[in-house]
Amino acid sequence: MAHVLVTGGAGYIGSTLVPMLLERGYQVTVVDRLYFGPQTLPSHPALRVVKADIRRVDPRVFEGVTGLIDLAGISNDPACELDPELTRSVNLEGSRRCHRLAQGAGVERIVFASSCSVYGHGEGTQLVETSPLHPVSLYARCKADVEASLLELGRTTPIVVTALRFATVFGLARRMRFDLAVNVMTKNAYTQQRIVVDGGGKQWRPFVHVADVAEALLRTLEAPADKVRGEVINVGNNINNVRILNLAYRVRDAIPGTHLDIAGTDPDLRDYNVNFDKIEGILGWRPGRTVDDGIAEVLLALREGRVDPDDRRFYTLKQYVFLAEVERTFGDVAIEGRVLS
Repeated sequence: MAHVLVTGGAGYIGSTLVPMLLERGYQVTVVDRLYFGPQTLPSHPALRVVKADIRRVDPRVFEGVTGLIDLAGISNDPACELDPELTRSVNLEGSRRCHRLAQGAGVERIVFASSCSVYGHGEGTQLVETSPLHPVSLYARCKADVEASLLELGRTTPIVVTALRFATVFGLARRMRFDLAVNVMTKNAYTQQRIVVDGGGKQWRPFVHVADVAEALLRTLEAPADKVRGEVINVGNNINNVRILNLAYRVRDAIPGTHLDIAGTDPDLRDYNVNFDKIEGILGWRPGRTVDDGIAEVLLALREGRVDPDDRRFYTLKQYVFLAEVERTFGDVAIEGRVLS
């Protein structure tokens, strides 16, 4: 039985991917800090969950592992900006450390979860994998830097390395996120009958469903080595390149009565329209779920009460701020590591 280690495996993407790996017969080890709780993962005899920080995880955890899928990191641009040094430590040095540990343990493949946000303020439309990178956020800069070091590792060792650049993800997951464009617009339209569109909404974004992201990771892991060795692959579908204002209109169409507030300025400087032809050429497959599918899926889950739009854990920044405050409060009142006992 092949053994796959998934860093960040209890997160938004990981909680969708891990059940797929288990169903395919893999032995799976998840390394996760569990900031959003352990309930995102199933109970399964072939699953081991290691509660650990990737910067300090015991190297022995990598023993017997044949493949590493690296999903770990502080996600969401505002969360990354809370503590830039922490973000660099986790997202950049943490990932690089895991890649070195994988190398030392004889891991055969590494698949890294990168992001189309590395294109930043893109030059033109239909950006391809060789287009210039213009990351405008710390999150994206770290992704670009890890890509570069991973590809160098692939050039200098026998490890099959692949970087997948995901479009902006949407859709339901066991660890839900309501701070991603499709999900949050649908949630706000349903709960408030209102959507705020920053920057006039003319900026482009590509989108991809979380289940398609998990499928892309699995297919990359299982693809012939000569197909994916040293490759960078955009993960998405050309039909899901959407201007933000058009996305808001689609949500409004799905939830009549929704009011659009269009702001003229936007602190987010990203604007990128991406070409996704390469993934079909390499994997013989491309993501098929549309933005409209995602809107309908999230809306139905809200209407049926299957997701709680007020759950703090579904908002990355809110959860990190909460945990930071808990840590400060504990430090203020604890004596010898205890509060009430």
